[in-house]
Order: sequence, then C-alpha cells, then structure tokens
Amino acid sequence: MISMDIKQEIFRRYFKENDSERKIARDLQLNRKSVKKYLLQFLAAKKKSKEKKDPEILQDYSGSPPNFNSDQRQKRKLSTEIAAIIQEQLRDNERKKKEGLRKQIKLKVDIHEHLLSLGYQIGYTTVCNYIREDNISKREAYIKQIYLAGEECEFDWGEVRIYVQGVLKRFYMAVFTAAYGNYRYAKLYSRQDTLAFMESHNDFFEHIGGVYHEMVYDNMRVAVGEFVGKHEKNPTKALLNLSGWFGFRWRFCNVRRGNEKGHVERSVEYIRRKAFCHIDHFATLEEAQTHLDVACQRINTLPSTTTFKSPSVSLVEEKKTLWEYPGSISCFVTETLKVDKYSTITYFTNRYSVPDHLVGNMVDVKIYANKLKVYYDKELTCQIERSYGFGVWQIKLEHYLYTLSIKPGALHGSLALEQASEQLKHLYLTYFVNQPRSFVELLLYCKTKEVSQQKLVTTILNLETICPKDVSSDKVMALLGNQEYVTPIISQMLKGEIELLAEAQLKEISNMANNTN
Repeated sequence: MISMDIKQEIFRRYFKENDSERKIARDLQLNRKSVKKYLLQFLAAKKKSKEKKDPEILQDYSGSPPNFNSDQRQKRKLSTEIAAIIQEQLRDNERKKKEGLRKQIKLKVDIHEHLLSLGYQIGYTTVCNYIREDNISKREAYIKQIYLAGEECEFDWGEVRIYVQGVLKRFYMAVFTAAYGNYRYAKLYSRQDTLAFMESHNDFFEHIGGVYHEMVYDNMRVAVGEFVGKHEKNPTKALLNLSGWFGFRWRFCNVRRGNEKGHVERSVEYIRRKAFCHIDHFATLEEAQTHLDVACQRINTLPSTTTFKSPSVSLVEEKKTLWEYPGSISCFVTETLKVDKYSTITYFTNRYSVPDHLVGNMVDVKIYANKLKVYYDKELTCQIERSYGFGVWQIKLEHYLYTLSIKPGALHGSLALEQASEQLKHLYLTYFVNQPRSFVELLLYCKTKEVSQQKLVTTILNLETICPKDVSSDKVMALLGNQEYVTPIISQMLKGEIELLAEAQLKEISNMANNTN
C-alpha cells in the first residue's frame, strides 16, 4: 500500500505536469496498474462530486490515505473447518467458566497448539486475529447511569500486602464508594469474614453520620447466603441483620458483572495504589490504618474531572438526603468453649488464657473482629485481644496468679512471664528473681486492691531510693496501702520466729511510711 504523499504525487504529476502513467510508475517505482487504479478512483470521485453537487466527496477522497479493500479476499489458511474447531474450543471455555473452572480455560496459545496437533498448518497470529474479531462481534454496550444523592453506595473487598514489624502480611481492605459523589472509605482487617463485614458497615455509617438508601454487593460469601435458581440469591443472616438495623435496601450484581458496581471496583485498585505504592512498612496494623485514613482523606479532596466538585463536597450535599444513623450494631458471634488444663480456650487454632479458676468448665465466648469476651455463669470474666496468627498462645500472667501462689517455682520459665509486659519482667528479674512467691503475692495484692501496674512500678522505684538493698514485697504492699496486708497463704506460715520477725519488719515499714508522708 502506498503512502498519502505518493498518492498526492501521482495526481499532481498526471493532472498538473501531464506525465504519462508509464513515466509516473517508472519514476515512483510503482506498478503501472496501481497508478491507473488511483487515477480512475480520482476521476470517479470527481464525477460523483459533480453529479451530486457536493465538492466534499472529491475533497474526502483526495485528502484520505490510500486503502486496500481486503473484505473479498479469501483467507488462505483459516478454513471453515479450522474456524469450527476454534469455535468449539471457545465454547468449551464458556462451559468451564460456568462450572467454576475459570483458571483452567484454554488460552490462544493452547488453541493454536491443539490445531497443530491435529495436523493443521496455521500461524499463531491468524488464530489470535480470528478470536479477537469474534470477541469484538460479541461485545455488549453499556448504559450510562444517573445517581441520586444519598441513594446508592457500593461495597467490595480488596487484598493488601504490607509489612508489619518487618514481616510481609496479607490484610483485607473493606471499601465503600458512594455512587453519586464517589466518596471513598476504606478499613483494614486481618480476615475477610462476617465480623469484619459487619464492623466495616458500623464504622462507615458512623464515619459519614448517616445511612445510604441502598447498598450494592457482588456475590461475596459474607453477603450471599445461597443461590436460588439461576439469578435469585438469598442474603446471609449478617446482611439481614445489618439491613434490619440500619434500614438500607440491598442489591446484588449479576454473576461476573463487576461493571454493575464499577465505582467500587475502580476504588479498590485506586485506594490500594495511592495508599501503599510508596509506603508499605508499618509498626502495627493501627499505624497502617491511620496511613490509609490519611490517603482516603487526600483522595476525597481531589475535584472530579466531570463535576469539578470533590467527593468531600458531594458528601456534604448527600448528608441532607441520608437516612438517620441509628447507632452501631453489636457485631459478634457466640461460641461455647471448654477451658483446658492450661486454663486456655481454643478458637481458630489459637489459644487464649482465662482465669485459672475456670479450668475444666464450659464458658460462653463472644467473638468480635478484634477481641474476645469470656463469660462464665453469665458474668464477664475477661476480655482478650483476638489473634489472627496460626497456633498462637496468647497468655496473661494475671490469669495464673492463684495457681502460681501454690506453685511459685513454675513462674520463672513460664510462658505467662515471657508474655508479660516489659515492666513486670524487669521488676521480677531485678528484685524478685529469687523470691517468686513474694512476687506472686505482690501481684495478688495489686489485683485485689485494683492497683495499676504503673503505680506499682513507681512505688518500687521510690522504695529503692529509701532502702536500695532491701526491696521486699511486704514493704511495697505497705507503701501501696500504707497499712498491714498479709495474704492468707503467708498468714498460715507465720508461726513462732517468723511471726516475730514479720511484726518487727512491719513496724519498720510503718515508721518508714510515716517518714515518707
């Protein structure tokens, strides 16, 4: 095919310089038939332009590049037989998609290799071109939608991989996007489960101070309970609870139709990239969430290229039409678990300590996205931070004080001491490493009198300045309460000389306390 400037050169030489077709072909190194073809096309366009009295017909031809009509040309390699085989392979791909085998469909290269194995000689490019043309003929049209303020909001999950304390971890990002103003909100969770699904709605509606009239979801398992027929879906109990509490309607997209909630589909990728493409190392998940909040605030202040309003400004308009926020809904599931011999309960392979007097009993556990509440006989006994690790032991020293008062020697190498705060471990190793019983009794006293750990540390440091070589649990307890405190275990041991020595020591402590006051 010749270029545009060659085509113009042919016309100029023939009509302006009166060169023959043969001379033009020789000088421009073209086939004489090609030169004649373009001249005849020009004359035909000129005639047509004159007949229809439309000069633009001739202008369009002379100003358009040369083209070659290949519509009537027969494909030499791609026969109807080969086309039928390719169509069969494409239909097999559609079957696999419907059966959930999307990751096992045949690519173009696989179809080409299949044709070669059958003995057909055809190029890979020819196969690709045929499949592309077939896909183009099947493309669907999209219909532009108009959204009302406060009417619709879309929800979706996105996966995020970031470093927390130097370890690469996977988190799940719950993303909300308002259809009207494109306002975005995102929250990180360790697991993509029902509790995270419910808590994310709590946080979002509290954040915007209202409730959208309709929430849109794809076919995520935390929202869709079951499929009924080909298109109907039943919601999960969690979604029904959310809808009943907040009062919004819910709607599901069609299967594999992410474009039906295109706002949030784009938002997941956009927020993830803007928030974590430059910074992906954090000390804690809370620090990562704070960074994500700042990124969303920055995104929501950028003006739209179509409305020239920022999402934050649009949200102010939408708040006038949002339904009233009724307050947060309790997001938990309840399990009945048994306390084992280590005074722990097990949930999702992780073990959590509970007070040691519950060993062997059944307890009711309310499980939230970030914590566990343990109830015995309808009374709250403890609250534990939830772990999302695998096979993790999460132990609190305060849960084992009764057992350690009987077996104080078990304290030194215990996991309870290892997982205690750095302050408590420092106190034990500095002042009580050879007196584990005294240390346990001191902790029992603090638990009974509701003495904070910080007050305990401050008191011991003050005592060290007064008598640096004689820091004992009795003196610490006396300073904490400024009164005599003797535990039941110690009182049973105070006989004879021990009792006399203890009385003398307590008098010394009382005098010391009076001097400090």
